[in-house]
Amino acid sequence: MVTVNAKHDIVYPSSDGEPLAESYLHLYAILTTLEVFKQYLSNVQATVLANQFLYYSQGFPKMRVAPDVMVIFNVPPGGRDNYKIWEEKEVPSVIFEMTSKSTQSQDQEFKKTLYEQLGVLEYWLFDPKGEWLSQQLQGYRLRKGEYELIENNDSEVLKLSLQVEGNLIGFYRKDTGEKLLIPDELAQALQQKNRELDQKNRELEQKDRELEQKTRELEKEKERVAQMESLLQEYREQLGNLEET
Repeated sequence: MVTVNAKHDIVYPSSDGEPLAESYLHLYAILTTLEVFKQYLSNVQATVLANQFLYYSQGFPKMRVAPDVMVIFNVPPGGRDNYKIWEEKEVPSVIFEMTSKSTQSQDQEFKKTLYEQLGVLEYWLFDPKGEWLSQQLQGYRLRKGEYELIENNDSEVLKLSLQVEGNLIGFYRKDTGEKLLIPDELAQALQQKNRELDQKNRELEQKDRELEQKTRELEKEKERVAQMESLLQEYREQLGNLEET
């Protein structure tokens, strides 16, 4: 008779076959937020995950949610197939949900209560279409075990100021005011830098050509001076010969 340890036989799936997002706008908001945070926290002991199962009760694989974006500090960087709180020993510090018609009730009720109970420090709801929330961006901060509405859209945990920018969230550093660029903006900034570098290269090349031209003119001028000095020397020699005769 074989004894099976049921604890190790439990399977925690990494996918349920459901689509990543309800619409392109939701998908774009998720992916841009993910990439912005990955760049922003690249030198920090943290990981950023998107639409991956968060298991919060060991031994119960159905007790799970899939936050659109979650930031977890004090864990090794990098991706995971799923996230089990009891293995990592850290609860997500910040969670973002890109809410929609089909998820708004769960996002505003069940998930809000769950994240509050788990101890998620900040919970942000964003409505890319601006249709389901009274405010397109709503944040909650944990105070004494309960969520309070964030009035100024500042994230204390991330040290960022959040702003609604069309169908996306704009993230700005609190210390410098600098915007964290999304991939499209990074590409545009890179193109602009390349254009500026090309312009500077053309200006340098033009200056090099002008310098070469001036160098050639200077060499010609030196040759003329040398010719004049040689001619003057000949005249002196000829005059000296005449005086001797």
